[in-house]
Amino acid sequence: MSAIDIRGVVHRFGELQALAGVDLSIAQGEFFSLLGPSGCGKTTLLNIIAGFLAPSGGRVLVGGRDITDLQPHQRDIGMVFQSYALFPHLNVADNVAYGLRVRKMKSAEIRSRVGEMLELVRLSAFAERMPHQLSGGQQQRVAIARALAIRPQVLLLDEPLSNLDAKLRKEMQTELRRLLGNVGVTTVMVTHDQEEALGLSDRIGILGAGRLQQVGTPLELYRRPVNRFVGEFVGHANLIVAQADASGAAAAGLFRASAHFSAPGVPLQLATRHADRREGLFLLRPERIRLSAAASGAASNAGLPDAPNSAGGIVRDVSYTGAELHLTVTLAGGGELIVEAPESHFAEVPQPGTPVRLAWDADDLALLPAEGEASAGATRS
Repeated sequence: MSAIDIRGVVHRFGELQALAGVDLSIAQGEFFSLLGPSGCGKTTLLNIIAGFLAPSGGRVLVGGRDITDLQPHQRDIGMVFQSYALFPHLNVADNVAYGLRVRKMKSAEIRSRVGEMLELVRLSAFAERMPHQLSGGQQQRVAIARALAIRPQVLLLDEPLSNLDAKLRKEMQTELRRLLGNVGVTTVMVTHDQEEALGLSDRIGILGAGRLQQVGTPLELYRRPVNRFVGEFVGHANLIVAQADASGAAAAGLFRASAHFSAPGVPLQLATRHADRREGLFLLRPERIRLSAAASGAASNAGLPDAPNSAGGIVRDVSYTGAELHLTVTLAGGGELIVEAPESHFAEVPQPGTPVRLAWDADDLALLPAEGEASAGATRS
């Protein structure tokens, strides 16, 4: 039995359809993230699971029990809000105890449970402090302890790390994995932060225009996106529109790039594993591209055809992030490719105007469906 079953959930805000028939099953103990751009419907879906919104259609089941029409306090669900929503007039211990007192548990049991939760989040020494005396990370851990104290079937996290600075956000990702791994509670997190979702989740659902575009593990979404929306949204991507070589070389899987590489000159040639296709949209991740210095004049000589899956070009732009270099390379035959590589790969950082040579393997080209083409398994849950 799934921990959560979402069946045909639809929601409208007046004329606006926020969710357009979402079907999803989340396994017991799974850490599942809902990821997507602003306005995609992810927070709406989380609020429907929590009971803060009633769906316009469809059902929500938790542990096989239909909770669609139940009030939030009847659902056996804990929630950590984006703002943490700690009671400012209560100390840490009383904040954690709040849900237990509402459930009229005995005082001795409340004290025991609060102690257990504060030990779990490593805040036993902070029991008497007020929320304003805590750091952002400490406030977040109190909010998690309060949500877990009632021992819910499901824990919902609404952008739980968005109020933290970059360094603390990284630290809290590790802390969240530790906390929730120890408890084993089924968790659903809403976030717009890709790195956060990829690093924390067992599986991720990508929402776009109110629909689940794809559900899968972080690796599946990154390496095998089922459509252009997912390919562009998850990570960085080079998209290449291509058609089979007019000479008949398509039998060998040889394509010539078009549209994105339509400037005058010799077209880019792509050798792929998809010889049966006459045209295609290919995704090439920036970190799969190998970069080396070009031989004299090679990068700018558009009169010589490139070998399949290689190209000459000129570095147009370089940005340095500390661990990686991000380069934009203008190709000799027209168009641009983005390249990402660890800083340690370069004895000297290529500067704008530097001729370079790019290469990649056929297996690095992921074929995406053409516009309007159905994607088998796009919403596999």
